[in-house]
Amino acid sequence: MKCLMLGNEAFARGLYEAGCGFVSSYPGTPSTEITECAAKYKEIYAEWAPNEKVAMESAFGASLAGKRSFCGMKHVGLNVAADPLFTIAYTGVNGGMVIAVADDAGMHSSQNEQDSRHYAIAAKLPMLEPSDSAETLKFVKMAYDISEKYDTPVIVKMCTRIAHSQSIVETSDRAEIPQKPYEKNGAKYIMMPGNAKKRHPIVEERTLALTELAETDALNKVDCGEDKSMGIIASSTCYQYAKEVFGDKYPVLKLGMINPMPVKKIIDFADSVEKVIVIEELDGIIEAHCNSIGVKVEGKKIFGCIDELSQNIVAEKLGCECEKGYTLEDNIPMRPPVMCAGCPHRGLFYTLKKNKLTVLGDIGCYTLGAVAPLAAIDSTICMGASVSGLHGFNKANDGESDGKTVAVIGDSTFMHSGVTGLINIAYNESNSTVIILDNSITGMTGHQQNPTTGFNLKGDPCAKIDLEALCHAVGIKRVKVVDPYNLEECDRVIKEEVAAKEPSVVISRRPCALLKYVKHKGAIMADPNKCIGCKSCMKIGCPAISITDKKAKIDSTLCTGCGVCAQLCKFGALGK
Repeated sequence: MKCLMLGNEAFARGLYEAGCGFVSSYPGTPSTEITECAAKYKEIYAEWAPNEKVAMESAFGASLAGKRSFCGMKHVGLNVAADPLFTIAYTGVNGGMVIAVADDAGMHSSQNEQDSRHYAIAAKLPMLEPSDSAETLKFVKMAYDISEKYDTPVIVKMCTRIAHSQSIVETSDRAEIPQKPYEKNGAKYIMMPGNAKKRHPIVEERTLALTELAETDALNKVDCGEDKSMGIIASSTCYQYAKEVFGDKYPVLKLGMINPMPVKKIIDFADSVEKVIVIEELDGIIEAHCNSIGVKVEGKKIFGCIDELSQNIVAEKLGCECEKGYTLEDNIPMRPPVMCAGCPHRGLFYTLKKNKLTVLGDIGCYTLGAVAPLAAIDSTICMGASVSGLHGFNKANDGESDGKTVAVIGDSTFMHSGVTGLINIAYNESNSTVIILDNSITGMTGHQQNPTTGFNLKGDPCAKIDLEALCHAVGIKRVKVVDPYNLEECDRVIKEEVAAKEPSVVISRRPCALLKYVKHKGAIMADPNKCIGCKSCMKIGCPAISITDKKAKIDSTLCTGCGVCAQLCKFGALGK
């Protein structure tokens, strides 16, 4: 059957058709929907893990047991999973194991623009890179065959444009793959130095065999073109851009296997054209490989290594006109990101700014606390870094920053990697206050469950982590819970906890305003007769509040009735 599918949806379909039986992931844009879609197939066990490292180790365990397994993550998530990644490259697999990593060139929803192809090269693992939804489905199925034939995990690299765009795929039935028996083999699976030394040569032999596959397999193909004055080497979205700009004018070598790359195929292709242009996003991985095998190419000097490419950029940089009208002439105004109306984080961040605290932030929708007018965050690095960073910041200042500095972290991120930082604070007796923003969901990536919500990926009730009990268990004696809609309570408790001469935790608890089960009170009204135009209500940056004719105005279609703004108005102009 033919149908339209998002790249991520097609990836999940590939898992289903390939007979995958176990899926463990951590949500991260643009990879999240792969696992959400896989969970819809009853034949696949699917779960959210607390973090990417746990997900990869769980998927390896399922592979060890003989089932085809999968774990998915975004590019920065692969940093978290790098520890097991490099070692399972040595052990190999039992049942086939596929890893999805989704890069985010252009940083649409990410804190850096790293290129995951470096991981495949460094870990000496095969990496496939599809260029549309149909290839995604096909490559996932091929990845399992490669995994089991060559005894290796296989990485399939997605990116924002492939993950979140639609194209036609043709589906087929699920292949029922028998679970392989597990056989004890310490020399293969116990990576102590003596065994690991013997496994490294096997990895190198495997790389040679995979390089031969790259030479002969249809994963890497040549599209013919009449004009031999230029040949193009590309993969993924860059292949699509080249074809959309030039059509069939120039020959194109499309690389579907990005590691290891072929040698003879590239040399032969280069010999067939007058010059070779490499079109690739971010780092010059293909270009460096070509240079290493003696093939002269042009690439990064033309396109650079920053931001994603487009049809327009490819056309402009290669000196031709874009024939299909991709240029957008209208000047579209920027729409800055903002916390939603009724967001429970808003009142908490207002309180932190009011108290002039230094705030070490973390990864989540609460990062928007850095945006004006709140502007209440001083740093954002990676998941869990706020808690660990707070400890280092306060220790380095020899107590000078005690009482003036806090960390903020979401409930999901706290379970991901914040709890270890809190253990460090308790263990090393840091006079630090950590604020857990518990909105009862993983908000940033689209409302996924996590270990604090009491529900699993499929919505079934499960064990629920008690944050208060957990904080006490790791050695924190002072744990307070506040309602971020209550500004007076937030102000009082935060003042008390930062003044305390010991580690403390404040849990700011209120469900995300967008959760379906959350019932709102109804919009607040603005009384123009009482409003004096002081704009105090604008200090919280709520999108439901605006100033019209020097008076506060409430958009009733956005307002949830949280009442935070009303607490700021000294003249009673805001209320029911």
